[in-house]
Amino acid sequence: MAYCEDLAKRISFALNYRTDVVEKKMFGGLAYMINGKMSVGIIKDELMVRVIPAQYEAALQLPFAKEMDFTGRVMKGFVQVEKPGFETEEQLQEWLETGIEFAQKAEIKKPKRKKAI
Repeated sequence: MAYCEDLAKRISFALNYRTDVVEKKMFGGLAYMINGKMSVGIIKDELMVRVIPAQYEAALQLPFAKEMDFTGRVMKGFVQVEKPGFETEEQLQEWLETGIEFAQKAEIKKPKRKKAI
């Protein structure tokens, strides 16, 4: 099991009202794209949430939240949440709203152009 399927069902159900959600396998887990931007995801049995820069440090202070570091390198802008941090539907919904806020406010980065030789 690469990711918790029960958590995937909970997230899919909670985001069912949105028409712009796409599930995509990434990072050995499952990511939810909103407006074409990764918003939340699942790594094993933990929640991964994108956070707008202005809220990043505050999000890290919340119970059971930590820097995302599953490759040996911290991924800025991502918060990893341990299971007790999203046990209830209300807790999960708060984290999902954080990810949705990122998707709505973040600018889409344009691909870098290759220089002509």
